[in-house]
Amino acid sequence: MWDFNIGQAFSLMMRTLPFVLLRAVVYFGIALAYILATGAGIGIGWGVGAFGDADFRAASMTWGGIAGFGLTGAVMYWLREYILYVVKAGHVAVLVELIDGKPLPQGRGQITHATAEVKERFGQASLLFALDQLVKGVIRAITGLVRGILTILPIPYLRQLMGVVQAFLRMAVGFIDEVILAHAIRTRSTDAWGSAREALVLYGQNWKVMLRNAAWLTLFTYGLAFLIFLVMLAPAAALVYAIPGAWSAGGFVFALLFAWSVKAAFLEPFAVACLMQVYFKTTDGQQPDPEWDARLEQMSSHFRKLKERAGARLGSAQNGEPV
Repeated sequence: MWDFNIGQAFSLMMRTLPFVLLRAVVYFGIALAYILATGAGIGIGWGVGAFGDADFRAASMTWGGIAGFGLTGAVMYWLREYILYVVKAGHVAVLVELIDGKPLPQGRGQITHATAEVKERFGQASLLFALDQLVKGVIRAITGLVRGILTILPIPYLRQLMGVVQAFLRMAVGFIDEVILAHAIRTRSTDAWGSAREALVLYGQNWKVMLRNAAWLTLFTYGLAFLIFLVMLAPAAALVYAIPGAWSAGGFVFALLFAWSVKAAFLEPFAVACLMQVYFKTTDGQQPDPEWDARLEQMSSHFRKLKERAGARLGSAQNGEPV
């Protein structure tokens, strides 16, 4: 079935509680910001709508809600590098050390320690974000290769269900990029580009094991998130009822936001902890396969860019230039 230890993953979550709480504050704060901004937009639209008839007021409220939601989305877009750097990569850093049995500071010291580790391995937030985007591009290429393999298998009705299969595969690889970053932290590499290249080749040559476990975790995380969404529909609808004019779509949107925040704060790090167990156990003692390296270079422009940056960094280091 799966190769990860659920009990160990829960233990890792509890031992990194400061980061779990940080994630909760960040993602629930984001959900609250969306709700407040959307509600404020609807309220402003309700006030503006007083100058017209009922249809004008309904349109004003709708556009006010959309404007508030969109403005918050724009702010979150600009904060995505910071969230990756401090929250996601920082949590990965402490999870790696715990999996390897290394001691960690307690309390807020965990966050300070992890931030220093991430800065040492990846430099600035913008560089880590650029690296993460390349890694995601390579993972998408590997997923595309898997889709191609599936289409030629003699599985009944697979072609008709390929849209569903593709969507599931995209969700299943959503946690892999953080596992790739974990490889650089675990190997204590000073070349993040080269380490990511090596980790991606190892992932490619073990894609069956990794994707099987990612598929199970996708079922767990999205299944639980859906249940949370259903539970939150009633209180979200009550919240919408308190908004002037009772914006009809608000209950669905707010319940979806709350389910997303729970998934991002609690379910995603659990899934990453599970996949890190599988990746480290599977790749321990392995060397990157040159055939897979060549295959990734041929089919992914993102992998070629990764190799170029790793090569450029190596050349600068050999020439004694700062990197």
